[in-house]
Amino acid sequence: MKGFFLKNSRPIYASILAALMVIGIAMVSSSIAFAQSINIIEASHVSGSLHVDGKLSEAAWRSAGRISDLTQQEPHPGESTPFHTEVLILSTKKSLWIGVRCFDPRPGKIRAHTMQRDGDMDGDDNIAFVLDTFGDGRRGYYFRVNAAGARADGLVMGPEHVSFDWDGTWVAKTSRTVNGWIAEIEIPAYILRFSPDLDRWGFNIERRVARKRTVLRWCGTSLDARLPDLRRAGVLEGVGEIKQGLGITIVPYGIARADREEYRYSHTCTGDIGGDISYNITSDLTAAITANTDFAETEVDNRRINLTRFPLFFPEKRAFFLEGSDIFGFGSGLGRDFIPFFSRRIGLYESEEVPIDVGGRVLGRIGSWNVAMLDVTTRETPLTRRTNLFAGRATCDIGDHLTIGTIATHGDPEGRRANWLGGLDALWQTSTFRGDKNLSVGGWFAESVSDSTGGNHHGYGFKLDYPNDLWDVSFIYREFGDRLNPALGFLPRPGTRWYILGGAFQPRPKSRRLDWARQFYFETFAHVITGLDGEVQSWRVFMAPLNVETESGEHFEFNIVPQFDSIDEPFEVVEGVTLPPGSYHFKRFRIEAESSDHRPLVAGSRVWFGGFYTGSLIQWETELDLTTFASHLHLGITLENDFGYLPEGDFVQRVMELKMVYAFNPDMNISNYLQYDTESDDIGLNARFRWTIRPGTDLFVVWNKGWIRDEESSALFPFRPVENHVAVKLKIMLNA
Repeated sequence: MKGFFLKNSRPIYASILAALMVIGIAMVSSSIAFAQSINIIEASHVSGSLHVDGKLSEAAWRSAGRISDLTQQEPHPGESTPFHTEVLILSTKKSLWIGVRCFDPRPGKIRAHTMQRDGDMDGDDNIAFVLDTFGDGRRGYYFRVNAAGARADGLVMGPEHVSFDWDGTWVAKTSRTVNGWIAEIEIPAYILRFSPDLDRWGFNIERRVARKRTVLRWCGTSLDARLPDLRRAGVLEGVGEIKQGLGITIVPYGIARADREEYRYSHTCTGDIGGDISYNITSDLTAAITANTDFAETEVDNRRINLTRFPLFFPEKRAFFLEGSDIFGFGSGLGRDFIPFFSRRIGLYESEEVPIDVGGRVLGRIGSWNVAMLDVTTRETPLTRRTNLFAGRATCDIGDHLTIGTIATHGDPEGRRANWLGGLDALWQTSTFRGDKNLSVGGWFAESVSDSTGGNHHGYGFKLDYPNDLWDVSFIYREFGDRLNPALGFLPRPGTRWYILGGAFQPRPKSRRLDWARQFYFETFAHVITGLDGEVQSWRVFMAPLNVETESGEHFEFNIVPQFDSIDEPFEVVEGVTLPPGSYHFKRFRIEAESSDHRPLVAGSRVWFGGFYTGSLIQWETELDLTTFASHLHLGITLENDFGYLPEGDFVQRVMELKMVYAFNPDMNISNYLQYDTESDDIGLNARFRWTIRPGTDLFVVWNKGWIRDEESSALFPFRPVENHVAVKLKIMLNA
């Protein structure tokens, strides 16, 4: 398919980029902006402190700032509901306090499936709120509490995106009443970055009624509005008295380990100490130092099947690197296809831990600039040299809609060669396009400098996005040079150009004959990837002629996906099955069905079938999740089976996951995660006990055990143990 795109056509692409950005801005400039009244609530200031018990019985709550009710946002904006909601807000010198009374005419139908920190609450009755502590409508904090008292939090990174990787230390308690349920929440000032000169923060809150799949919200009640869109938030006054204190936080830890290598019949016992110290240079700029950093409590990665030619992406889970992830995010429309700074490159190499001796970090805001800097020194290992790694990011907010930024990284995780990367990006976005619609235009440029010479060391791209309830349309262009090398980043496919165009028409039927359906999603998205010479390497068209979500929350979908892939060297799909170079056309299909997530038992299944290069492939994935014992016990099982039938050889690949979580309460739980896959042909168990003794002080007991297949065994369980690791870690937070 050579010549499908013109060779050496960078000037054409640059012209397209410039034209589209000009057209987009011109369209916005010509749009009609409708004046919107701004909701305002004032937090009443009280001296002393309160006790969080989930009852709102203390006298101070009677004088709190009050939101008398919320407005229905989904499914019928503005219509009345029987779910009256009262929001109360107080402030003290050290904290922001929020109380919510959620009235329900049928309290026995209130749903809660988890008590686990950052558990899945989509099928639960819950309340969620956002804080825009700089009042700029761009970045902020997200907090969520369900009816069982489980907490989730994250960093608002854009109008459609919350990063749930961040964990703050805050308190929430809930209680059930004859009229519904109550939530009482304390947000300490020391976990927030904010400007001391502001007496007004952006604020919005919503309530979800799970069984009715109804959303009630304070501000931004159109179907195009999302809670993380801080530009649609109301105003919270009376926060000027909240102070961070001296701004010093010390988090020491102690850990004891016992390790046994079964095949060597040896065991060792070790101990270690370390910790973090942070200091608020200003109330919105924090510096931190970490020494002898330990990640024993970090959850293990999910095992996955990879039948592609490119590496899989695994997200960061280590707490130290998650803070500041909102600022380090770079570029528009990149997703996981190019991440200039990917923190998993630090402290991990080929899945092996690389000890971190010392690290420093600066996060926060200076005027209109958001800044993030990270500098880490890693220890020498048999695979890597001792090395220093750096990443820096800064963004500047200009006006109400434009953000520009820059990024820089230095260092190579192996410590064997020099590597630099620098980049620039810009994003213009609005929620008032032609009234109350969302529109964004963004672009980026990056270049690396390393020991390699020749080739193309830079990349660039842009995205035009119209993400709304009825129509969701986008166009993305990317170019990655063949020598673009982000040593501290993630780039699985250099030397390519990407064209992504697609849209979804998402009507909400009003006909009585379709009153069982909440919303349809008719989608078509086309991906075309070429080399830098313009020759097509692969393309894929994803179509959803049927995709529907019912009023009760069930989901049914059918997809058709024709695709093309050109292979220029032998491709080993699995061990022993290798495809020869060539061009391959094939068509795949998917059928998916999922039950509503508000039910105690949630079931889902999806089947991919159809062509696969020279033969066919069936991929069948099934998920079952059960919640019982009044939300204390959660059981989940996931099974994936891939059956390949190719002239080069047949194969079967399997992944099995079993999760069991028992929560004594929202602050104490035991989780067990058992995994098996046919690629490694071994079993892994990760068991973890976590007790949050008080906010910021946690006790962890972690047990990791592995088994491998014994080829000589004929037993029903033909596996033998190979490793056994136990760690006990105590982490204490001290604030001043």
